[in-house]
Order: sequence, then structure tokens, then C-alpha cells
Amino acid sequence: MTSEADAPTAAVSSLTTSLGQVLPNVDKAEIWVDAQSAVGDAVDKIIDMPNEPPSLYIDLEGTNLSRDGTLSIMQVFVDPLKSTYLFDIYTLKSAVFTTRGPKSNRSLQDVLESEVIRKVFFDVRNDSDALFSHHGIQLRGIADLQLMELAARPQDRRLLSGLAKCIKKDLGLSVAEKEAWARGKARGLALFAPERGGSYQAFDQRPLAPEMMEYCVADVTFLPRLWEVYERRLTAVWRPKLQRATEARVRESQSATYKPHGREKALAPRTLVWL
Repeated sequence: MTSEADAPTAAVSSLTTSLGQVLPNVDKAEIWVDAQSAVGDAVDKIIDMPNEPPSLYIDLEGTNLSRDGTLSIMQVFVDPLKSTYLFDIYTLKSAVFTTRGPKSNRSLQDVLESEVIRKVFFDVRNDSDALFSHHGIQLRGIADLQLMELAARPQDRRLLSGLAKCIKKDLGLSVAEKEAWARGKARGLALFAPERGGSYQAFDQRPLAPEMMEYCVADVTFLPRLWEVYERRLTAVWRPKLQRATEARVRESQSATYKPHGREKALAPRTLVWL
């Protein structure tokens, strides 16, 4: 870790306190990764994590995250370790993905492109678009929680749900837990959301503001719990359809005609609307 990590690391205490209000029974660690040696060490730790259930839950942040924007941070929550690795793409650029672990001789690109190592995203489309367009990474072995939620519904599959709705609706959080999560999100939004007076360049500021680190970690920490909820609800008839829809979603995001933004993105894939 370089000295640039000192300020983000200093924010961990307050961040853990805030997230502890929402996930009180889990010890968590946030690891800021902005040196190639730290990337290699992280890869060695996550490369052999269990696949059943999935161990890796991933999200990305950036300015206009897509082929038309930039990538700044990749968050990887490793469920068995209860740790979130925040990879500093802004500082390390492609070295984040190409640096190999000294023990495994594997890279993050190897992890992301592996069909065997399962990775869980929520709405993988723009993440996949950005990874493919800027770094040539072709995601494989993906589960998309947004599509899992859709397939697990008993009815009305016309529109997709956003992550905030899923967290509030499906995790059974208390009022206090929802408020704690919302406060953490709001602090980050105030720094980067233009409609709230912020700027997306907040993801590129180093050292990263504590509020931005809190925002980055807040959502990805919930993904394993959502996976458990939707996995229990899925029926056998939906699983092959869900797998095909997820693979199609990744392929579409890598196509020349993919549009990262638009109202049509709220519509469910036709293959998952009806049996």
C-alpha cells in the first residue's frame, strides 16, 4: 500500500461504525489497493475462494461509467473474508487487471474472464461495457442480481428493479437499518451527483473522501444477502432461462450498438417476462 492509502484507511473506523448499524453481526474490513504489489496479494487471496455460494460480489464506479466515460474504482466484496477490496483503477490504470499474484500467477483479468470463478453483479451492463471498452475484459461466469430478482418474482416481470428498491424491499431491514444505509448513500451522493451539487470527478480525487469510500462499500456489502434471498426463490424452470439472459446481457453490452443510457434499460428482457 502506498502513502496515498493513508487517508482512505483512516476513514475505515467511521465507515465500519456506519455500516455496523446496518450489518451489526458482521466484522468487516475495507482494503484500499493502489499499489501493484497489493493487487497481486489481493488476487492470491481471492483466486481460490469457494464458488458455492459465490464468494465475489463486484461493483464499479467512475465518471459516466460506460464506453463513453471512465473507470475509477472497482469494489470486490469477498464474502468468506468479509472484506471489500477497493482497487484504484484511476491510479493504477490497466495494471489493476494485468498484475499477477506472486503465488497464483493469475491476474484480476483472469478472475473476471474465468467461467469457473463465479462473480455476482447487480445490473452488469454498464460495468461490462466499461471493462470491455477500456480494458478489453470479456466477463464470464456472471450472475446478475437484477435478473435474478426479476426471475424470482411470482408475477409482473415487465420492469426491472433498481438496487435501492431491492435492498429496501427484500432484505427485511428495520427502519433504523434503512435510515443508516440511506444516510451513508446520501453523504456520497452529495459529493458526486450533479443534481445534488456534486461532481462525478469525486471518484477520481485522491485521497478518496471518506464519504466516497462509504458510498462505494455500502451497496456491495449487501449483495451476498440479496443473492441468498433470490436464490431461495428461484425455481428450476427459471434457472436455464436466467443463465441465457445473463449471458445475452453481457454480449449486448460488448456490442457496437449498445446504448449505455436510456429509458428502455428499465424494461425486462423479453425472455424473462413470460415462460
